[in-house]
Amino acid sequence: MPMDTSPEISICTQQDYDQILEDLSEFWDGRDTRHLHHPFLIHEFGNTAFVMRDGSRVVAYLFGFISQTQPVGYVHAVAVRASARRRHLAHQLFDHFIECARRHGCRHIKAITTPSNSGSIAFHKGLGMQLLGRLNSDGIPTVPDYAGRGASRVVFWKDI
Repeated sequence: MPMDTSPEISICTQQDYDQILEDLSEFWDGRDTRHLHHPFLIHEFGNTAFVMRDGSRVVAYLFGFISQTQPVGYVHAVAVRASARRRHLAHQLFDHFIECARRHGCRHIKAITTPSNSGSIAFHKGLGMQLLGRLNSDGIPTVPDYAGRGASRVVFWKDI
């Protein structure tokens, strides 16, 4: 695909999901993130699971869902295949999800990451998201115990 052409965004199919799992290391720089890719993300929240393809090959994806308790769209995972980076595909997926969330009555977008994930923090800050919480010892705003006792998380928030 030419560098100046962006693939279309579509709903993630079972075939797409299977391909993503098979190629996880290409999306996550070799990190094992299988635990973040539970099948409920497409079975139960498939209308907010999006992919971008180059032909039949998934080059980027976003798994999100709409909160059942607040007018919030939550981005669970967003990733771009290493060979397709620097084309703003993750930003396009994020924008697409925001529009979807707005159509479902959401007024905010939320995401989380670990305090050590500097790439994720930079990405979400680049989207104009606020970091909630109080400064940890490294100067990063975190929400203590967000992921359980002793498991702080960086919580991103954006009004839409």
